[in-house]
Amino acid sequence: MTERTAVLEETPTGPGVAPAAPLGLRARALGLPLGLLRTARPRQWVKNVLVAAAPAAAGDLFLRPTLLRLPVLFVLFTAAAAAVYLVNDARDAEADRAHPDKRRRPVAAGEVPVPVAYAVGALLAVLVPATAAVLCNPATAALLCAYLLMQLAYCLSLKNVLVVDLAVVTTGFLMRALAGGPALGIPLSRWFLITAGFGALFMVAAKRYSEALRVAGERREDRGETRPLLREYSDGYLRFVWQLAAGGAVLAYCLWALESGGTAAGVLPWRQLSMIPFILAVLRYAVFADRGAAGAPEDVVLRDRPLAVIGLAWTALYAMAVADV
Repeated sequence: MTERTAVLEETPTGPGVAPAAPLGLRARALGLPLGLLRTARPRQWVKNVLVAAAPAAAGDLFLRPTLLRLPVLFVLFTAAAAAVYLVNDARDAEADRAHPDKRRRPVAAGEVPVPVAYAVGALLAVLVPATAAVLCNPATAALLCAYLLMQLAYCLSLKNVLVVDLAVVTTGFLMRALAGGPALGIPLSRWFLITAGFGALFMVAAKRYSEALRVAGERREDRGETRPLLREYSDGYLRFVWQLAAGGAVLAYCLWALESGGTAAGVLPWRQLSMIPFILAVLRYAVFADRGAAGAPEDVVLRDRPLAVIGLAWTALYAMAVADV
């Protein structure tokens, strides 16, 4: 008996038994959902943890309303980002096919048809603010709507506008960080906004600077193959921006920490002590920026163990400061 005959005999047949779907059809049926999921960039979802920044800064992170609403905010921002990625990849499909790396994206590779990517992206863009209005409040819906409009404008044209592209990407990080404020009715400190804004600009400019260094060996006119505006920015300018932003973030955080000393109930000046790991974290991240190794911020943070330890130390001290123990 041949192997093929054995397989046929083991396959159930007869009345009432539906024929098994061919393997190719099942693979194609799974290919579209998996392609849509890959287009949503799961590795980027860690950025949306920033929605916990505002309640954490206010000391409300473990309150019941916060614990119930933060997962909703995380999912909403993930869906909003997915909508933007789908529209972006559909719009750039033709150009991505000519790119050595981007041609593997599901839309460019033909795994997700361009009309489907547009349709799913548009559907998510409509559902996200509507869901936010129902599950959160109108202020959160307005914030997400503004985020979607800004990011879609970035995909269509703003990513080709000098300096504005840095501002838009930075604002996207900042919107995530302040989302917990309107969603939970938490007032946002001016120091929180300044530190978060400069911190986001620091990481964005460091990433651009690293990209510029990686293509420094290529002809300057070819830099646009990786990111069009790289041929417009000089390495010195991008270095200036991330250094300025790093200084601004450190200064704003120190002003917050020194604004008032420990209270009568406090054992140690936790706020002032938290400056140490914060500054160390900025200096450690700057090492990667200076080397041209500051890629996606989430990759830098997750792969560097000393930076992770410094982050845990800062988290502990900041928690003690907020708890005022």
